[in-house]
Parts: sequence; C-alpha cells; structure tokens
Amino acid sequence: MARRYDPDRRDRIIDAAIRVVADHGISGLSHRSVAAEADVPLGSTTYHFATLDELLVAALRKVSDEPQTAVEGWARALAGPGEGLAGRLTTLLGRLVAGDRSRVRLEYELYLAALRREALRPVAAEWLDSFVEVVRAQVGGDAATARALVALIDGLLIQLLLTGRAFDPDEVREALVRIIGGRDVPAAGPPGP
Repeated sequence: MARRYDPDRRDRIIDAAIRVVADHGISGLSHRSVAAEADVPLGSTTYHFATLDELLVAALRKVSDEPQTAVEGWARALAGPGEGLAGRLTTLLGRLVAGDRSRVRLEYELYLAALRREALRPVAAEWLDSFVEVVRAQVGGDAATARALVALIDGLLIQLLLTGRAFDPDEVREALVRIIGGRDVPAAGPPGP
C-alpha cells in the first residue's frame, strides 16, 4: 500500500494534542487519544513525537506563539494608548477572562505541566522571561517590579480560574498600582531588539 502524502500531519497532531489537553487535561493525553482526535494512525503520532513530552513541548510552543498568547501581542497592548500601565494591564486581563475562560485554562494547564515535566521547563521559562521583559520595558527597566507584576498577574489569573469569581477591575487595578509603586506608568514604546 502506498504512503499517503500528508505534509500537514505533524501540525494536525499538535492541534489534536492541544484539543485533548483542553478537553481532558494533561492526564487525558496519550499517543492513542491524540491519534484518535487527529484521525491519524497511532504510528503517526509516535513517528512525529517519540514521547509525550516531545508532543507537549510542541503544543506549549504552539499555544505560546498564538496571537492571544504571544508575547508580541502583550507588548503591543501594553505599549498602546491608555490610562497608565495599571489601567492597560487591567483592561488586558479583563479581556482574557471575559466569557469563556477555557483558553486561559488551557494555557495554564500546559504552562504548569512544566512543574512535573522537565522537558517543558525551558519553554515555559522562555515565555515567562519574555513576558517579564515586555513588562520591564513598561516600568523603566526595573526587573524586580516587572517580575512582581508578572507574578501578580499569574496569581490573579490562577485564582480566577480556580474560584470562578467575577473579574473585579477596580480590585485588580489597585493591586497592580501597589506593585508599580503608587505611580501609574504612561505607555512606553514596545521593547527594543
């Protein structure tokens, strides 16, 4: 039997892995579940990704590079006009958690999988460091403030996901302003190369 030419198969497998994690969590991920979701033979998943960690790394990279997650998107949103950094961050966070939170849940599911899966740590750390650099450009190069803001953002998003609470923009803005130091930072341009 001749092999079918399927140049997009690898990408379909990655997309299927993302859907499996979104629907069933990391614990629901297997080569078999991804093959079924992608509608490909089981051997195709193991051909392209020998281990589940390799597949998860590819999935995390893809999710991290998508427009709603990409660091470049955050950089544009934070550099745009607005009512100061706390206000711009509050608006951005509000958009992330408005309505269906399944996308944010998926991102954190993959991001936090790095706690147990060492292969994912470099990808998660790369995204985190890039995000810190975007925020750092907005706070005048202050790395400690940037890391504190990113930690607060992660904590707020995780709490909202866990509790299902409504997003309170006033509470979020106030918390952000406390870390910024009581002064709200006007928009800085996007970070340099």
